[in-house]
Amino acid sequence: MNYYEDHVARIQREWARERPDVDVSPQGVIGRLHRLASLLTEQLCLVYRRYGLSEGEFDVLAALRRAGDPFERAPGELATFTMVTTGAMTKRIDRLERNGLATRRRSAEDGRGRVVALTPAGRELIDRAFADHMSNERRILDELDPDEAARLETLLTTWLARVEPPPSAPE
Repeated sequence: MNYYEDHVARIQREWARERPDVDVSPQGVIGRLHRLASLLTEQLCLVYRRYGLSEGEFDVLAALRRAGDPFERAPGELATFTMVTTGAMTKRIDRLERNGLATRRRSAEDGRGRVVALTPAGRELIDRAFADHMSNERRILDELDPDEAARLETLLTTWLARVEPPPSAPE
């Protein structure tokens, strides 16, 4: 039988030799997920860069586009949706604004609050980038057969539900 020893298996073998008193079996799953996430991120970022975007900027534009017409959200809401600090969000919005892809204005409901909105150029760009992104994800996922992909999605959904805190209830 031809057995392929991947990077994680080599690390596990070395740790098992050096620390036989420690159970290294979790690395089989966690190490491979971590490695896969890194490789997948590289593949996804190829598309973002094609459109002159970073991963974070793509996320902001996508969150604005998903909001529906008029394609706007408060900066704090964007930070929550993209899981970054408000400081990091400010930098992303600054760049998108400089590039004519988003605008900031005072909120009509709360004069103290701000709203970030897609510009027409931002909407056109994210619509093209998102379609390309989905084609890229399809290409990547096609490495698995449909049954494998469905089983993996079920497992990941179950695991994520157990690990990720539930979303906060709206105020």
